[in-house]
Amino acid sequence: MSPTRFASEHRWLYVGAIVVLLGLAVAGIIRFETVKTGDESADKANQLADAAVAAGFSRPDTDTVERILGTDGGQVCDDPAGALKSALWKINVSNGAAFVGQRPVIGDGAALMAEAEILRVYCPDKLHRIQDQLDDLSTDATVRR
Repeated sequence: MSPTRFASEHRWLYVGAIVVLLGLAVAGIIRFETVKTGDESADKANQLADAAVAAGFSRPDTDTVERILGTDGGQVCDDPAGALKSALWKINVSNGAAFVGQRPVIGDGAALMAEAEILRVYCPDKLHRIQDQLDDLSTDATVRR
């Protein structure tokens, strides 16, 4: 058997081995990024849970926090000082009625500060945009802990 015929007969073997090795390399890189992201989101979730305990709240389930907020804060960090978010705060700090019976009330300051804590952990560069709005709201210790 000539050397050129031997190489051409097993070319599919070489190509297959290269494809498998490239596939394993790509899978390894993807897996590494997933683990790295998972560690970062777990660290942030634990940091937020520790801050909740320090504020007097019960410790939230870090797996749930990790799924909801991920590494970037999710919806909480998406334009936190926008008009829609401001309107939603004001609706949530109301008497709970609907339509014409809905009235603003003095809300619990700790509940409003929870969002500020999320911003501090997940997107600290956006916290200053919302701090003035939080400071302008009338709050008091209205919720028993």
